[in-house]
Amino acid sequence: MSNSTPAAERADGTDAASPEAGGTGAAPTAADAAEGPRTVEYGTAGRRLAYDEYGTPDGDPVVFLHGTPGSRRLGALVDDRAREADIRVIAPDRPGFGRSTVWPERRPTDAPAWVEPLLGDVGVERARVVAFSGGAADALALGATRPDLVDRVDLVSGAAPPSVAAATPRLQGLLGRLAATTPRLLGATLRGQRWLAERAGPSAVLAQYTDDPGEIPADAAELVRADFLEALGRSRGGAVTELAWVGDGWGVSPADVTVPVRLWHGSDDANVPVGDAERLRDRLPDAELTVLDGDHLTTLLDARSRAFDIATRG
Repeated sequence: MSNSTPAAERADGTDAASPEAGGTGAAPTAADAAEGPRTVEYGTAGRRLAYDEYGTPDGDPVVFLHGTPGSRRLGALVDDRAREADIRVIAPDRPGFGRSTVWPERRPTDAPAWVEPLLGDVGVERARVVAFSGGAADALALGATRPDLVDRVDLVSGAAPPSVAAATPRLQGLLGRLAATTPRLLGATLRGQRWLAERAGPSAVLAQYTDDPGEIPADAAELVRADFLEALGRSRGGAVTELAWVGDGWGVSPADVTVPVRLWHGSDDANVPVGDAERLRDRLPDAELTVLDGDHLTTLLDARSRAFDIATRG
């Protein structure tokens, strides 16, 4: 009757009452002002992948992978910089997030199964990949298993494989255990977080990514909040699936990544310590690390123009 409290949760993280329910609470963007996200069907199970485009329509293609949780809406954060650099940004809702179909058994090594149809739908054969935070798992898997699809990978505040990380942060470890043992409880918890974020200001979301929410520009703060709301609006399945990887591992060895990798990381990143980025760089065959002054989110804001400038020059 009322939507003022979270509804029941299925084991796969979707709403028991209505899998399609939930507004985005998003500030308008150029892409969303059109006809909403495009979708492409892939695989034999009828799954659909939603995506938006930003930047220059005929520019050099870059696939932008959001974090965990996240959605295609985060691509709006790089729209202006992409236009300046003549970059075409293709930003999907990774499986289980936003408006893309849930894939509970998905692993990072399954990334080609949805990235290749995405590239086909936009009419390109290869693209650079820019991944933020948890999107690093899919990006590195692409570079290891399907280098024919990827020109180069840029990781911005990128998560490190569990095999590389010095230690698992306490909260991530707890969420990983919940994902593995009580996924329905974790899904309900995430839905509750979204419910609170929808009614609170952006600072409730920003605090997960930065030490100083007040320093984030208002437009960027609203976009990050909109991204969070969209990510968890229809399902928490993507987040539950990926948080289980904390304990299960990624199934990807950095040594198998055969494309160049550029890492952009904040010196004060509390979500992914810079030491993890240094160890990941050392285990990748062809990698460079640039350490910026900042934390998890401010590094993304700072790296926008740098990463896309590098992407243009190759």
